[in-house]
Amino acid sequence: MATAVETLDKLERRITITLPVADVQAEVEKRLKVRARTVKAPGFRPGKVPLKMVAAQYGYQVENEVLNDKVGRAFNDAANENNLRVAGFPKIEPKSDADASQGALVFDAIFEIYPEVKIGSLSDVEVEQTIATVSDAEIDKTIDILRKQRVHYHIKGEHGAHGDGGADLTAQSGDRATLDFSGTIDGVEFQGGQGKDFAFVLGEGRMLPEFEAATTGLAVGEQKVFPLSFPADYHGKDVAGKTAEFTITLKKLEWAHMPAVDAEFAKSLGVEDGDLQKMRDDIKLNLEREVGSRAKAKTKDSAMDALIKVSELELPKALVDQEVQRLIESTRQDMAQRGMNVQEMPFPPELFTSQAERRVRLGLILSEVVKANNLQATPEQVKAQVDDFAQSYEDPKQVVKYYFSDRRRLAEVEALVLEENVVTYVLGQAKVTSKPVAFDELMGNNAQA
Repeated sequence: MATAVETLDKLERRITITLPVADVQAEVEKRLKVRARTVKAPGFRPGKVPLKMVAAQYGYQVENEVLNDKVGRAFNDAANENNLRVAGFPKIEPKSDADASQGALVFDAIFEIYPEVKIGSLSDVEVEQTIATVSDAEIDKTIDILRKQRVHYHIKGEHGAHGDGGADLTAQSGDRATLDFSGTIDGVEFQGGQGKDFAFVLGEGRMLPEFEAATTGLAVGEQKVFPLSFPADYHGKDVAGKTAEFTITLKKLEWAHMPAVDAEFAKSLGVEDGDLQKMRDDIKLNLEREVGSRAKAKTKDSAMDALIKVSELELPKALVDQEVQRLIESTRQDMAQRGMNVQEMPFPPELFTSQAERRVRLGLILSEVVKANNLQATPEQVKAQVDDFAQSYEDPKQVVKYYFSDRRRLAEVEALVLEENVVTYVLGQAKVTSKPVAFDELMGNNAQA
């Protein structure tokens, strides 16, 4: 049986659980007898091992199993009887001042409950609704990026099907230079300061400005000596903040040829008949889909900030701790997939606490808003969202099947629809101001070449 619920803090509670020793011993003996039917021991046939031997070998393990089961069941019953919504997992410990000689085992279960969430009025809160459009300029810029992704190089000065690159045979921005280099600091070579047949494209910013400036204007076979100052925050700590002397020799120079915007180019982008207008329409459709997605995300952030602003609630520490661990594990897996060695890499929990608190806070607020305003995702909304996802793929039917064949994938879509329902609700309650955002700003300059 369980005693009354004790309040320890705003959300922290304690329940005392008492188990009769006789009940525990009876269950232990029952389980040991069941296990004895299959236990094997030298000199005994299966099922004939004396119960004392079985108890000596498995008694401690079985007793722990029984205690865990009985305490867990008693705690769940007590929580249900008292209509408690338990947040996280309870911490269960033997009661320090309990007298086991009285024929009972006594445990304290300390836990947190879900908080009361109070949502205030949104009528005086401002929410920014992000607006962005796709113009011909963005389409042209995207086409240029797609061309650059398909660039190929030819030796400068050698005539070919695409020309010879022009009369200027010196290294210029956009050219790919292949060179040997050697660097010294105070006359001594340093690690990473030498290279042979090293190739890079001028103007891409891959090399330090002094290195690119020294390469620019060189012709094949020419050599140049120049000083190079490493920035104080340079990733190579041994040379950061120091000045080196480099010698470079240009060995090969290639000019960049980008494909023309013609039917063949359109076909390479999946437009089977090579129609250039259809290519532009497809690019515009994809850009509008991406722009719309990012604009929605920014609007959602503003709406969520508004909800946080008008909400009052305490955060269960247990839920925050669980979210911190999820974020740490997600970060660890992501870094491992990128080829980084994370075995001995520290992941201080405090780095993730702020993000975890926001996610837990929003989760509790959204749950309350959805319940109070009946904003659950409908099957029709989920189907429409999946169909929208599928439109950007070559075989939409397979994408739809992919989502509807896995309940977890479908749950992710439902969560997205639910969030959109909440955003729509907030926009209908708050003071909404339209915020036009430039294409490049919205895309994080990803549209830049």
